[in-house]
Amino acid sequence: MHILVTIIALLVVLGVVVFVHEFGHFLAARMSGVRVDTFSIGFGPALIKWHDKCGTLWKVACLPLGGYVQIYGQEDMFNRKKYAELSSDQKVGHYLSVPAWKQFIIIGAGVFMNFILAWVIYTSLFMFQPRLVANSQLPVVGQVIQESVAFNAGVRAGDIIVQIDDEHISNWGELVLAKELASHHTAEVLIARKNELITVQLAPSETWGMVADGAKRADPRRQNIFQAMYSGARKTYYESKTLVVVLKQIITGERSSKQLGSFITIAEYSGAAMAAGFFAFISLIALLSVNLGVLNLLPLPVLDGGYLLILIIEAITRRKLQGRAMEIAIMFGWLLILGLFILTMWNDLARVFGL
Repeated sequence: MHILVTIIALLVVLGVVVFVHEFGHFLAARMSGVRVDTFSIGFGPALIKWHDKCGTLWKVACLPLGGYVQIYGQEDMFNRKKYAELSSDQKVGHYLSVPAWKQFIIIGAGVFMNFILAWVIYTSLFMFQPRLVANSQLPVVGQVIQESVAFNAGVRAGDIIVQIDDEHISNWGELVLAKELASHHTAEVLIARKNELITVQLAPSETWGMVADGAKRADPRRQNIFQAMYSGARKTYYESKTLVVVLKQIITGERSSKQLGSFITIAEYSGAAMAAGFFAFISLIALLSVNLGVLNLLPLPVLDGGYLLILIIEAITRRKLQGRAMEIAIMFGWLLILGLFILTMWNDLARVFGL
């Protein structure tokens, strides 16, 4: 029964996040006058399929671990000779028939929709789940361990942590996350003590030696729509920035690549979130939507970020990138994605089976 719940949770989470991403591409293409041939949730043979009145094939495939939209003529962006040989009728609705700025919108719309989804969910949570705020401990120090990093830096009980490096801190959860992101460098910490602001330097360590003041908690009142919209945007930005920093640390070797997980990890978190309740489940959807948006902005030729970078380079140089070099770049991108898939699967299998 537990396995069934986990599988259902995984399919729902991935289904929502992938659908929203691909629907962004679909909607932008339709609004730009570009034909969409296929909208698929999953890969492989179709389990369910139908055509809409505009001729788009909609389908749910047997391997629901992703999805795609097939935009008419997008594959010709690196072979413009093929496009030039098309007849006038064949060019109608073609991806290359619209100006570059519309192509940019079509490519970027998927990521944009992922961030919008996360923002809407976080906004709703701040409005309707006061525990998201109420049960968050304020960043007030209740105790400082003797001879710890914080103690030696001059942190004292009663201090309020205002900022760590460039990140404003509003609750203890953000403090812990910011501390983790600063685990490989000395962090500059801004503290409010009575009526003055003090800056201290906290050296990298497994623990800084600060304990939260459990009596200091956030206001339990629900936020109004405008407060929630701001908090939702800030939460979306913070989660995005956190993932960027973590990826940078993995690339530079500051963090182990063993922290990367595959769909097995997503399944485990999805099942646990579904068991924890509705709010926890949609919060996970928001987090994964942010992750998908950020990862798709990576400048790899097969990801949205790679295509956006190509459009930017073409706009600056006023030259179209095409030919054998682009084919090799795309092949390299696919190999990199395959390698990442193998790495994450190995990490999960090694963890599950104790290899």
